[in-house]
Amino acid sequence: MSTAAKKLDSADLIRASHIPRRIMSTFEDADTEETVTCLQITVYHPGQQQSGVFQSMRFCNREKLPSSEVVKFGRNSNICHYTFQDKQVSRVQFSLQLFKKFDSSVLSFEIKNMSKKTSLLVDNKELCYLNKIDLPYKCMVRFGEYQFLIEKEDGESLEFFEIQFILSPRSLLQENNWPLQKPIPEYGGYPFFSTQNTSPTEMDENEF
Repeated sequence: MSTAAKKLDSADLIRASHIPRRIMSTFEDADTEETVTCLQITVYHPGQQQSGVFQSMRFCNREKLPSSEVVKFGRNSNICHYTFQDKQVSRVQFSLQLFKKFDSSVLSFEIKNMSKKTSLLVDNKELCYLNKIDLPYKCMVRFGEYQFLIEKEDGESLEFFEIQFILSPRSLLQENNWPLQKPIPEYGGYPFFSTQNTSPTEMDENEF
């Protein structure tokens, strides 16, 4: 065998020896990749086609956020991560925050009402201004004519979580046969008031 042929065989052996290592490295990386907790939020508003209240939201794509992030929803794009194009919505309507319970290995979320003028309904629980509650794995959140079906998918990562929005063409209450019950105040002691605000107002609690 010539010297050139020997060098060629040697080079082929070296290349071949690296292929399994690269493949093994890929499998090792895949095995150690952490899954991420995801909130899937399906939204509906009866005027969504005409008024475009959700036009600033990106649907179907998952957005990754740091676990320390307090996610705010409302009208003010300078404050809120996700905005509604609706003057009847408060500048900050509600917020979602991640936390970890002492006796659990998975992440949980709490939802807080940030609006003084509108109550927030989480299933049949009514939250007034600054009231907060832990989100169950699946729940219906409402204020005014807005409906949000929120579903949580557990993940392993403690550093990040994801949010995915889906636009529903039909009422979520009707589509999911959600039972309508009399709202229960979070801490009691105040009368129930409607989540409908029929008189538009530009000034609210977040403008001061």
